Amino acid sequence: MLFEKSNETANFLKGKTNYRPKTAVILGSGLGDLVNYIEDQVEVDYKDIPHFPVSTVAGHAGKLVFGKIGGVEVVAMKGRFHFYEGYEMRTVTYPIYVFKQMGIENIIVSNAAGGINRTFDPGTLMIITDFINMFGTNPLIGHNDERFGPRFPDMSEVYKKDFIEKAKNVADEIGVKYREGVYIGVTGPYYETAAEISAFEKLGASAVGMSTVPESMIANYLGLKVLGISCITNMATGIATKAHSHEDVMAVAKRTGEDFCRWVAKIVSKLG
Repeated sequence: MLFEKSNETANFLKGKTNYRPKTAVILGSGLGDLVNYIEDQVEVDYKDIPHFPVSTVAGHAGKLVFGKIGGVEVVAMKGRFHFYEGYEMRTVTYPIYVFKQMGIENIIVSNAAGGINRTFDPGTLMIITDFINMFGTNPLIGHNDERFGPRFPDMSEVYKKDFIEKAKNVADEIGVKYREGVYIGVTGPYYETAAEISAFEKLGASAVGMSTVPESMIANYLGLKVLGISCITNMATGIATKAHSHEDVMAVAKRTGEDFCRWVAKIVSKLG
């Protein structure tokens, strides 16, 4: 019933606004200020959307925001859903199916993440070049509906190279510093142990977080072009010199948010 349910949700949203965006942005913890760049906004609360889950995490407002950035129509998810909240993977990724049914073609996925690359600092913005799935499961398990995508989807270029090049060119143009690296996704909700971070470092991960991988996987499966950006809000356990807290993560994301917002807003405006 996923196809029918997501189509019903998409039709509901189309009835709430005249906007027909081709680009969606998922805003990670503390990165919601991007909505301040959206003009002529139409907001829809998650709780009012048929079949939509509700975010339960601080820093995730729980609303879709439609509007324009630089004249380009866009929809932003101000608040996402996490596996650790107790949702099934299909529920975590449900909005991506809805976006596909709405006609979305590009998706920018962002997150707050812990830095594993020892040359990073809190506040570093990282373009995601690839992911490692350490969730122990994935949202493609189960019945496959060929109307969405193939049973065995290719994952050789989840984060599209031309999209990455566009992001790099925009960053250079507006003077935003960035790095590149591999994101490793874990279930959470605890901050990882030093031994785990040491293992992830050996696997080649540059940053670690509790989201993004499921959404990226489904977006690629559905044929959407994906760009991923991590805001390194803290250095990971065993590298950091103090204990972690969600409050500190939010504070660093907020400080870094200005560059993140300028960058993403300019990328969106060029997608038009």
